[in-house]
Formats: sequence, C-alpha cells, structure tokens
Amino acid sequence: MNEPVKLYIKNMVCDRCKMVVNQQLQQLGLEPVSVELGEVVLKQELSKQQKQTLGAKLQSLGFSLIDDKKSRLIEQIKNQIVTLVHHQHEELKTNLSDYLSSRLNHDYNYLSTLYSEIEGTTIEKYYIAQKIEKVKELLVYDELSLSEIAYQLNYSSAAYLSNQFKKVTGLTPSHFKNIKGSKRKSLDQV
Repeated sequence: MNEPVKLYIKNMVCDRCKMVVNQQLQQLGLEPVSVELGEVVLKQELSKQQKQTLGAKLQSLGFSLIDDKKSRLIEQIKNQIVTLVHHQHEELKTNLSDYLSSRLNHDYNYLSTLYSEIEGTTIEKYYIAQKIEKVKELLVYDELSLSEIAYQLNYSSAAYLSNQFKKVTGLTPSHFKNIKGSKRKSLDQV
C-alpha cells in the first residue's frame, strides 16, 4: 500500500492559492488528500515525470515546488505567520517565538537564525509586515476603528499600531485610509 506523500509549495499563501493548486492537481489526475497553505498531501508518490509536469504547471502560476528541508522550513514559518495574522481570529496567547517553536517543533533560535540566513531579514520583520498588510485590509474595509484593529491584532494600543504603521509604510493610518488602499500588496509580495 502506498504511503501519503507531502509536497511543499512556495508562494501558496491564501485560500485562492489553495483552490488554484487543488484544481491543477485534479487536472493532472493527482489525488490530493489535503491542500493547505504551502503544503499538499497526495495519496501516493509522484513519478519523476509527474513531478516535473506539476512543477512546470505551478511555476507558470507563480508557485514552485520546494525540495530542500531548509527551504521547506522557511515556507512553514511564513505559512504559520500568514495563518496567524490573516486566518486566525483569536488572540495570540503566547509570544511569537513560543508559538512558532511549538507549531514547528524546533527551537526558536534555530528557526530565527535559519530564517535570517536564507531570507536576509528577521522573522519579526516578516511578522510585522504581515500585520501591517492586515491593518491595511481592515482600514480599507472601514468597519473597525483603529483601536478595534489594534485590539484584534494584539497591539498594546492604537498609538503603538499607528507608530508602527507609519514606520513601515511612511503614512499614518488615517492618510492611508483616505487614499483607499492603493498601496496594498498581495500576501506573496510581502
């Protein structure tokens, strides 16, 4: 009996990405057991030809298969942060380092060093960038006050959020809101 096999896919950062990847797998006659952010589980191992075909198809759509362990771990770090910021609607009850360590079963110092080595920036900066993109999204929707957004994203205050937003974007949240989000980025561009 064949064992399920995991594939790791770079730039798969949203529900629409999952849907597109799932459609491609179906079109190629591959049977996904699950399709999650950055990760696909198939019922069986792919042949070399199937893997090349899938890789080429994914590449044409802006994704790529990840083969080495370190790159997979980097992608898992990113996917955990994207999930935490954009898809989880509960308060983070621990700090980011403990959250990532427990989710990925690695010491945070190792994760942090590896991430910085490969990405040329820190996990914390990536986390902040994701949070700022979420703030932009919520500002454009115009349904929550800045204080409510700060609370939802675990900022200590609206003033702290506002300062961090200005530091990252060069704009105040109110100015950004007035220009209606023309400076938003897609998640894979953050």
